[in-house]
Amino acid sequence: MTQKARKIQPAIGTDQIAEQVTSLGRQMVGYVDARIGKLGLTVPQAVLLREMERPMAMNEVAGRMHCDASNLTGIVDRLESRGLIQRQTRAGDRRVKELVLTEKGRHVRTEVVAVIDRTPGISALSPDERATLHRLLGRALEGFEN
Repeated sequence: MTQKARKIQPAIGTDQIAEQVTSLGRQMVGYVDARIGKLGLTVPQAVLLREMERPMAMNEVAGRMHCDASNLTGIVDRLESRGLIQRQTRAGDRRVKELVLTEKGRHVRTEVVAVIDRTPGISALSPDERATLHRLLGRALEGFEN
């Protein structure tokens, strides 16, 4: 194919990418929110459950959720009142309170992960496309890290 025969793609502006990323984020949150609501959860509660792959200190969960540990108290209180999570003292350091999923919490976490995994748009991408998107978004986010 000659240089003339190739169609030259116009440059994509940052504003166009930002618009797509924002739109995708809104669509994903709307999809997840509607389905998570059917489980009787809010999005922050679902995010906390998703992060709970193992027992973790509250400050570790806060770091993974990009918020202050004091913001988790209400979320944890509500999950604890539903029997999904427990606060336990860490063995070897009584000052640290760990969050631990209950059996019921593990079951609900599995449902939450399944909802997130089925999110349209992302779930339609091949594993290679997901890896590329993840890498590119990670690279873009690096510009914001201190």
